[in-house]
Order: sequence, then structure tokens, then C-alpha cells
Amino acid sequence: MTNENFQVYPLIDKKKRGERLTNKEIKWFIQSYTDGKLPDYQMSAMLMAMFIKGMDVSETAYLTDAMLESGKQLKFPGKNVIDKHSTGGIGDKASFILAPIASAAGVKVPMIAGRGLGHTGGTVDKVEAIKGFSTALDLDTFSQKLNKEGLVLIGQTPEIAPADRLIYALRDVTATIDSIPLITASIMSKKLAEGANGIVFDIKCGTGAFMRTPKDARNLGKSLIATSKRFKKKAVALITDMNQPLGNTVGHSHEIIESIETLKGNGPKDLTDISIALAAHMIHIAGVEKTFEKAHKKALEMVSSGKALEEFRKLLKSQDGDERVIDDYSLLPLASAETQVLAPKAGFIKMFQNEQIGLLLIELGGGRKTKADLIDHSVGFTFHKKIGDKVKKGEPIFTIHHHPHQQPIVEKIKAQFVKEVLTMSSTKVKAPKLIIEKLS
Repeated sequence: MTNENFQVYPLIDKKKRGERLTNKEIKWFIQSYTDGKLPDYQMSAMLMAMFIKGMDVSETAYLTDAMLESGKQLKFPGKNVIDKHSTGGIGDKASFILAPIASAAGVKVPMIAGRGLGHTGGTVDKVEAIKGFSTALDLDTFSQKLNKEGLVLIGQTPEIAPADRLIYALRDVTATIDSIPLITASIMSKKLAEGANGIVFDIKCGTGAFMRTPKDARNLGKSLIATSKRFKKKAVALITDMNQPLGNTVGHSHEIIESIETLKGNGPKDLTDISIALAAHMIHIAGVEKTFEKAHKKALEMVSSGKALEEFRKLLKSQDGDERVIDDYSLLPLASAETQVLAPKAGFIKMFQNEQIGLLLIELGGGRKTKADLIDHSVGFTFHKKIGDKVKKGEPIFTIHHHPHQQPIVEKIKAQFVKEVLTMSSTKVKAPKLIIEKLS
């Protein structure tokens, strides 16, 4: 820790006025909070000041370094240790598909994943729908499993970027999520600490993403790639559409089922295409294949041969998860009641307020309102229609999976969906482009 000793109030006030914080000031503030010397309310005030006034490139670099240096940093030999990071969205379960694909192709995939943030679901929360699966491994076990088995998935540990773990939970409940400097520092402190030698970023863009416009997504992508290069890591960023749920399901157990179906070759096109593309970039920057085209072909082969599915089975077994769920979905927690939401009129699906879909899931118990809330893995939504689809009046748009006692909440969700989430058009609507842009 820096030997300097600053006063908290003047630093918050300085940032509130839009002035630049120095490297020493940022390091002191982050370390003091990590050490428990600053209360949550002062960190929250600083986060809001950073959010509103912004941070320049050097401040972002200082913040990333401070969060990275707050904990342990792993190192792995070879250039084939590659991770992927998604900025989060509705129904984004691609990690469960692309990681086994890349691992089956010879990439080592160290996944230190997060929990739900804001209106988006978290990879760790979703995988915990599988009985017994342990995401709480220590770093020695994490390293051993990665070297031996090539694929490991854990939650954030106290040792890796502990500053980020604390700040991440605060940002979730203080409306300070969608800030490019804060997102950059959060993502990169974890990715750099976990020892990956290359990173593929999936930057979501649209009504269900923290980055609403392609311009914001591009700026975040450039920030992440610049930070990766500063640490001499290979990086690729795809800007992808998040104006509707990815795949057809939203909700923890339902997304696990859809991921397994995709690994079996039966997944929806959008989820399959994006998972294959991201896995192919991982295979390519790992040096397993010399061209992206060959890497893409290899990724497809890993699914069609069944090797990727076996890699997922191996992951479950390795981390004490019940691998029987791959063949028997009834072993997952699944709510018993179903209610369909019907099209109020004939026409074409024009738009979803996708963020609202995530918030409706939280209302059902499938997300957190406060950081102490428990998640109900059994509830969720299955979508039958996507943007651009033609629908008849009274045709099901999606199904709500809920508990019988939740009927009052379900009625509220139905009304809110038709009134606030769904926009229909009487004329034909073009489906959004899935992969908008690639940055490297």
C-alpha cells in the first residue's frame, strides 16, 4: 500500500468537481476501502462521482492497476490460456457453450465469473442451478485443475482482485454500473489477475445491455483492448446485439438446459452462432489454428463430434456438479406452473425493452434486488418469438415458468410486458444483426 495518507472527503470532493485523481490518490482510496478502513457510503459516493464526472485514460489505468494489485496474480505458461468476457445481457449463457468448445479444441480456459449485476444474470448464479457444483475453489485448486483438465469455472475469490469483488457488489445496488472506466477496471483487474494470456470480449449493445449504442460499445471495446495491450495480452472484441434475449430462455435452470441443448447441436441459431464465433476467436488467438476460418471450422467440429459436450460433462464432474443433468433435466430445479403471454394483436415483433425483461425476472425471484437476496433458479421465461417474427393475435410470445402461488405477480408481468416491453409493427421488420463489429 502507498505510504501516503490522504483525507477521504477532499478526494471525493475533488472527483465530484471533475478534477483528475492521481495514481497515488486512487491507489490509497481503493486500498483503504479494501482494507475495511472506509465505509460503503464513502465508496458509493466516490463511485457516483467517477460515474458522473468520468475518468480519463490515465485514471482508468490507475484504477485498473489499484484493483489488480489489491490481490494475488496468477501466471500460466504458454500462449494457449485464453478467457472470454461478456459485458452481460438478458439470456446470455454463451460461456457454458464456448468454454467447452474452446477447451475441447486445446485451449486452456480459466473462468473466474461473476454473479448477477443489475438487470443481467450472472454465470456463477446460473451454474449453481446444478446440484453440488462448487464455484468456491481456492486459487491453488483452480491452477491445478486448469493445468490438468484445461477448463475451470469459479466465482470471484477473496484473493483475486478483492477490491473489485467489494466494489462490484456496491455498483450493482447504487446505479453505477454503466461507466466505461469502472467497467474496464472491473473486467481487466479480474482477467489480468487470473493469468489469461489472451482475452476475447463480447460487448453487448442494445436495450438489454449496459452499453446502449454501438458508439458506447465501441468505446468500451477500445478501452478493454488498449488495457490488454498495455499488459501485452492478445485481445479481440466482438460488439454483439442485445436488443432481445440471447437464445430463447431467460432464467437460471432454463438457460442451463438451453446451453446443454446447444452443445448437443440443437440450440437456437443466434446462441449457436455467437458461441461458435467467440470460441473460434479463442482458438485462433491461442495459436491452436493459424487462421480464424480454420478455428471456426474446428469449433463447429467440437460440437458435431460431441467433444464439447463431453468437456462440459468433465467440468461438472471435476467441480462436484451432478453431471446426470446433461441427460435428465428434471434434476434441475424447475417451477411447476406455466403461463403464456399472448400477442395483443397481429403484426410483427418490432422491439423489446430488453432490460425490462431482466427486471421482470427479478420480480419473479430470478434475480437480486439487494446484494443479500437469494435467487430462485427454477423460475424463468421461454420466448417463442424474436424481433422480425410475424405473429397472429392470441399467439404465444413467451411462457412464464413460475410457482402456483405466484399467479398475482404473473398477472402483473403479463400486463407490464404488453404495455411497456413489447412494441409491434403492422409492417415487416428486419431482424437485428447479431455480430455488429469486430475490434482487435
